[in-house]
Amino acid sequence: MGNGDNEIYDVIIIGGGPAGLTAAIYCGRSGLKVLAFEPMLSGGEITNTDWLDNYPGFPEGIGGFEFGQLLEKQAQRFNAEIVNESVEEVEISQDLKKVKTSSREYHGKTVIIAAGTSPLKLGIPGEDELVGRGISFCATCDGPFFREKKVAVIGGGDSAVEEALYLTKFADRVLLVHRRNKLRAISHLQDKILNHPQVEFYWDSVVKEFQGEDKLGKIVIEDVHDSHVKEIDLDGAFVYVGRYPNNSFLKEEEIKADSQGFIITNEEMETSIPGVFAAGDIRRKFLRQVVTAAGDGAVAGMMAVKYLT
Repeated sequence: MGNGDNEIYDVIIIGGGPAGLTAAIYCGRSGLKVLAFEPMLSGGEITNTDWLDNYPGFPEGIGGFEFGQLLEKQAQRFNAEIVNESVEEVEISQDLKKVKTSSREYHGKTVIIAAGTSPLKLGIPGEDELVGRGISFCATCDGPFFREKKVAVIGGGDSAVEEALYLTKFADRVLLVHRRNKLRAISHLQDKILNHPQVEFYWDSVVKEFQGEDKLGKIVIEDVHDSHVKEIDLDGAFVYVGRYPNNSFLKEEEIKADSQGFIITNEEMETSIPGVFAAGDIRRKFLRQVVTAAGDGAVAGMMAVKYLT
């Protein structure tokens, strides 16, 4: 844990996914004293991904968990300190930045915010009770539990369609429930799913309730035009209706963000607060992928180096 509360780090990184750990690698290689926080496993959310298929340099792909472990080893090789704690509060508007966890307060000259995002819930009856009991936000984590079963995917964007296609490897039938009458996903994904023999579409429909005692047994869907309600028996439901930024620790801070809370930066990953940078999925950006997170992390890391010199 370092030598007491008086220690001052050159850079504190909030988040140990591809953005945060790439920043740690760049800062560590530059000789900075680096502390990174990751409440889950190193690699962040990518560790939930069964297979990372589109990261350059891995022609056969690589497992998400393994990728996270390799990132951690690389950051540690350059002397980054990685702490498995959750950041609860920050004070970052002054020159000396304070980052608080449940156990103590840490001090740094710069901060890189790379805390990522979490999936949005539908906020309907039965959801909280049945998460992990048939309701999931991660097909790659939980798909194998639904071999030869019937599942629903709720959403119509790229992730919903990607995960629905992935689920066809396991489930007999995949129902896609979407509030509009056409998908938002990119055309290549639409072509794959629209004629898929295992996929059934419920257009112009919203889920109103999840039902089940110990585990999910059915969903109640409503037609958005005529309010007609229908109950569907199934074994699992995967929710892909968007994501929100993991920014609760910023509540007291005047940092510029968009209406959804994604942090606004320039090309150099600088936020509206001097010495504070943001990288990866938590910032407002076009593409949220491992490769763009790593790119953000590299820029943020080198900007922290530049800021300090």
